[in-house]
Parts: sequence; C-alpha cells; structure tokens
Amino acid sequence: MYSHHFSINNIPFGIASSASHPEKAVATRLEDTVIFLDELAIYDPSIPSSTIATFSHVSSSNLFSNKRPTYTQRKPSTHSPPSLPKYTHLATRKWIQSHLTSPSLLPPSTASPLISITLHLPLAIGDFTDFSCSRSHVLNASEAVFGKRNLPSGFKYFPIGYHGRSSTIVVSGTEIVRPKGQFRDEGKVVFGATRKLDYELEVAAVVGKASVLGEPVGIEDADTYIFGCVLVNDWSARDIQGLEMTPLGPLHGKSFATTISPWVITLDALKPCKIPAAPRNPEIVLPAYLQDPDPLPTFEIELKAEVQSKDANESTVICTSKFSSLYWTLRDLVAQQTVNGCSLRTGDLLVTGTISGDKVGENGCLLEIVAKGGVEVKNAKGEMERKMYFDDGDAVSLSAYAGNGVGFGDCIGTILPAK
Repeated sequence: MYSHHFSINNIPFGIASSASHPEKAVATRLEDTVIFLDELAIYDPSIPSSTIATFSHVSSSNLFSNKRPTYTQRKPSTHSPPSLPKYTHLATRKWIQSHLTSPSLLPPSTASPLISITLHLPLAIGDFTDFSCSRSHVLNASEAVFGKRNLPSGFKYFPIGYHGRSSTIVVSGTEIVRPKGQFRDEGKVVFGATRKLDYELEVAAVVGKASVLGEPVGIEDADTYIFGCVLVNDWSARDIQGLEMTPLGPLHGKSFATTISPWVITLDALKPCKIPAAPRNPEIVLPAYLQDPDPLPTFEIELKAEVQSKDANESTVICTSKFSSLYWTLRDLVAQQTVNGCSLRTGDLLVTGTISGDKVGENGCLLEIVAKGGVEVKNAKGEMERKMYFDDGDAVSLSAYAGNGVGFGDCIGTILPAK
C-alpha cells in the first residue's frame, strides 16, 4: 500500500531491520521494496567515507542514530554527517537514485520486500516543539470550545508553540494505550480513562544539524537546518487537556503518545511542489526575522485522515486538508524557535500543529466538529454510525501525498483500552 508514494523521485530515509538484516540500519524505499543503504554502499568503492558513516547503524553522530543526542553539545559537530552542506545531501540522494534506476540490478543482499521489514523510529529525537500554524484550526477550535471564532492575541504576530514530551514519540504502527487523568464530569473532578480521545493531523520538520546557543538562525538559512519532514499524529485527551490548560499548557492530555511516520521525506524530494505561502494579515508588519525572502516558502501537499472502527472491514475518510493552507511555514518555525538564542539539535522536531481548513470535511481533529455532531464512520456491519471521539479498537491513519511519486506513506495507531 502507498507504493506510488515512493517512486524514484522520492528517496526517503528511515531505520529498518529484517530477519536477514537483524541490525537496525539506514534504509530507503522504492515502491514496495526496502533497500539497506549500508549494504548498497559496500558495492560502490567510490562512495565517500562520510556518506558511508551516515548509513551505518554504529555511527552515534548521524541523523538516524538510535542513540539519544548529547545534551552538553552546544555547537554543531564537524563529524556529524547531517551538518555537512546541503549539496552533500543532494549528491548522496542522486547517488542513491543512480543505483535504484534499475532495481533488478541491485545486489540481492541490499533489497527486501516491505512485508518482511520492521520499521523503527527514523531518528533519535531530541526536543519536540508543537506550534500552532493553522489559522483555520485555531478558529474552528475556538468556536467549538468557546462558541466564538477568535484568534489568540499573538497568533498574527508569530507562530505560537509549546514544548512537548519526546520520550513518548512512537513510530507508525505502535499501539496507543488510552491514557488516564483527571477531568470534569458533571461538575466534579474525577480520575479515570479519557472519554475524549482525539487525533491531530500534523507535519513536522526534522532538524538536520545543530545551531549555536545564543545565535538565532536567519529565516533565509532555515532550509539548511531542515533535513526533511514526517507526518505526525499528536494524540490528545481533550477532557484531561481541558482541565489542566488553565493557566498553563497541556501535560497529561498530550504527553502519553505522539505517532510519527517511519520515513523522512527530504526537502529535495518536496522541492518540485514548492508554492507561495498563504496570505498574511496585511495590517500586520512582521519583524525582520519573520520576513521570508523566499517567494515559494511552503509546499502543496494533500493530507488525509481515516479511521477504521474495531472489526470493520474498511476505513472511513474523516478529513482532507492542505499543507499549503498553513498561516506559518516550516521556515518560520526555525526562525521563531531560535530568535531568542535557543539552540537546535540534530533530531529535533518542529511541528505545525493541527492542519485544518474551513470547509466541511477539512477538520484536522475531532475537537473542531463534536459540537456539530461529530463524524460518520463505517462500523463492523458496514453501516454508518456517529462518532464523537475514538473508541478502543479504532485505528487512525494519516497519509500525505505531494504528487509526482512523492508521498509520506501512512502514520497509523490503534487504540488499546486503558491499563
């Protein structure tokens, strides 16, 4: 499934293992075939040693290392392959493409069918910042919660964000245990399993190299710090979140699980779908650090969310939205995160927040539509039934497609009962 997302124009990066290749290693995907890049590199003596290091599972400094980043690091490591110039990344991608042009000529030890592969978290995640980039989502959520379509006071001036919990980020396919916490029930505060489990359709920029503490990253240089993107489902327990967000941000309502897709889609692969950003408020003059000189700073990507109820034979599409609708871009997030001197580290995620539109069927989370009666989803009998929030056994799947054979595959999680 999703084989058309992974043409020769894509060349994503992930971490994989299999019975024949038990050690986790960097891999790419061509249609429904997974290619282990450490094995492929063995057959080409011309490949630079620095590139081979990025493919090796034993390298603790590369982007796809399964070891946690060093928290004492304050300057970019000269030995970290992701810190190499962008032209090196582009050359590596072209090298891989040249070897995959004729898949039948690949050495047998390099390629395995997708069905035989185990996919892992595609990178060692450092920090995780969840921003609020969708004007439509903020207005929809405000209407659902407060009955009025209002923007937070700072939204038009900068991307609002908060730091999330990176220790509970899991790869697509990981089951999600329904969280417990405290929430209001008929005027009383009670403790128990959330009754309002929700999803959030999001995209994250994967930071590819570290920045220097105390030195902001200019928006004109933002792309040099973004290696690529992944899909994100930022699971949310709305009843728990609603009680704890006065006056601070979410804690238990968000920190129990966040699912990301297993393949990092590079900016090089997304380059053909670059487009102008959504219109900004003409009355607001943004500070220089958010004035982007790039006329095409965002991407045209079609996003979709589906849910398959327990024992149902097929899924139901509950949302379609566009990445290009976001008020703030990924480049804006890099500038905003670092403008106060905050440093980036390889493996950080800068996340867009829920991506929604204003039309029916474009709601990137259930919170936006529960007041309007929720969504209709096919049940085990093949009949449509109304769903407000998710039930145990529901499987939620996100996907994204940029066109021209470049997509993200899926990002899926199945809900288990609370423990």
